[in-house]
Amino acid sequence: MVSTPTSAADKTTCKVLTGYIIFIKGNHYHKYCVILTMDNNSLDTNNSDFEKLYLHIRNKEKRVYTDEELIHLPDINKTHIHSGEWRIRKITSGRLTAYLKKKNKPLSILEVGCGNGWLSAKLAEIQNTDVIGLDINSTELSQAKRVLKKNNLEFVFRTIDEQALENTKFDIIVFAASIQYFSSFQDVIDLSLSMLRPGGEIHLVDTSFYSADEVNSAAKRTHNYYQLLQCPEMAAWYFHHQFDKLQPFKFKILANPYSLLNRFYYKTPFYWIAITHQ
Repeated sequence: MVSTPTSAADKTTCKVLTGYIIFIKGNHYHKYCVILTMDNNSLDTNNSDFEKLYLHIRNKEKRVYTDEELIHLPDINKTHIHSGEWRIRKITSGRLTAYLKKKNKPLSILEVGCGNGWLSAKLAEIQNTDVIGLDINSTELSQAKRVLKKNNLEFVFRTIDEQALENTKFDIIVFAASIQYFSSFQDVIDLSLSMLRPGGEIHLVDTSFYSADEVNSAAKRTHNYYQLLQCPEMAAWYFHHQFDKLQPFKFKILANPYSLLNRFYYKTPFYWIAITHQ
């Protein structure tokens, strides 16, 4: 702990702790979450600062799950604070696995930003698949390795880059609620395409895309949300990708949140987009 006094006039003490700054004045204090060495605004670099901040947010949001809960995801007790969110995850993961099963052939699958590995484990249940879950969140990744053991499932501590899985090609690469942590949509998709076999596909699920008119308001909502959690720094690591960024790629929309079927039946708020290796 480092204690640094400010001016005597306000009689305020600033105490800097790992991950926090606490300003104490009289009987009142205000706690803010900070990262002292945040020198890059993207998950693209293997930066432990992101992991610390991300895990702090996950704990505050009550999104860190017990081993017993993890084993059963996406099924979760209806009284859980995020049961509604997991209803959506169950629909999207079910549609994705059903789609992949119809290919009826061996598949090599990479999930980028797998977190605690629940979706990677579900994908590994598909017959004749080999699945790798990739993440830089060592805490959740360690839990995944401990709890979700399958012969055809591997978890790797690393962000996606050309050296991450050298000379390995995949049939399917999945970004489930993770593409927003990459600053350049074009760069990460180009890199992912280079890691696909001919005819391979990138699947983007549980992720929002925005029109040019929506981006600023979406960014403001994100900032306000993390401000409420007293961690406004997290907003600098969250990127709002525009729908038109898909145009350079060969893509198809497999689920549209604005379709009549979705509005009246699935009721999920996200697109499901597949980008094909040409």
